[in-house]
Amino acid sequence: MRCAVLGDPVAHSLSPVLHRAGYDAAGLDWSYEACRVPAGGLAAFVGGLDGQWRGLSVTAPLKREVLEVAGTVTDRARLAGAANTLVLGGAEILADNTDLPGAVAAVRERYDGPVSAATVLGAGATAASTGLALVELGARTVRVLARSAARAAETVAAIERHPAAPRVVVGDLASDQVVGEVVVSTIPASAQGSDLVARCAPAAVLFEVLYEPWPTPFARSAGSRPLVGGLDLLVHQAALQFELFTGQAAPLATMRAAGEQALVERAGG
Repeated sequence: MRCAVLGDPVAHSLSPVLHRAGYDAAGLDWSYEACRVPAGGLAAFVGGLDGQWRGLSVTAPLKREVLEVAGTVTDRARLAGAANTLVLGGAEILADNTDLPGAVAAVRERYDGPVSAATVLGAGATAASTGLALVELGARTVRVLARSAARAAETVAAIERHPAAPRVVVGDLASDQVVGEVVVSTIPASAQGSDLVARCAPAAVLFEVLYEPWPTPFARSAGSRPLVGGLDLLVHQAALQFELFTGQAAPLATMRAAGEQALVERAGG
């Protein structure tokens, strides 16, 4: 069977490393590659696949576009208004969002304390999924700091759809304060200026969704505080994808070790 990760850019993705390690550990003769698919190109790509294809991991800028090509959409993908997973080979193409439960698992692996409020930096599809994950963890107030309220509208609407009815507040990424026990950064490392990083100081837990470059300015500021990294999120969401694609339990430790080794090698270590 064939699987792949789709996005633009996508050559940097660690997903092939994780999934291939998982297939090898499970004794599956499956392949997994990275395919560059630009915005607007997902439907054509999926339409050209044959019966050998089983699953697709989907990253930026396609996470909201995914919903348009699926016959069945899971509740959590519909809630987030975005998906990162397509499961092929059934009567209908299934779209799912493993970022949301993956983020919950990644936080709980590093931090077992309370989450009553939280802040998300950025307003894209990953911000929506991680914002919903924070609500799952207990947050009743979520502050979304974005460059503009208009840019944050889809993300705010997604978080507000959660059955727990959280209070969602939009703030200015350039000036507003961080609130709550957890702050999640979904913005590029180049946007993590010293002032913004300093405003994250009150948070008990930092969650950086990037894994490369590493460490980012945001991650570097964690000090002794719990730090949830992009590799943590990637491994947990990939393990859930592995199970959806194969029907088998994921060898999570093996997948994580492969990702860690790949990052060391990229860094020249």
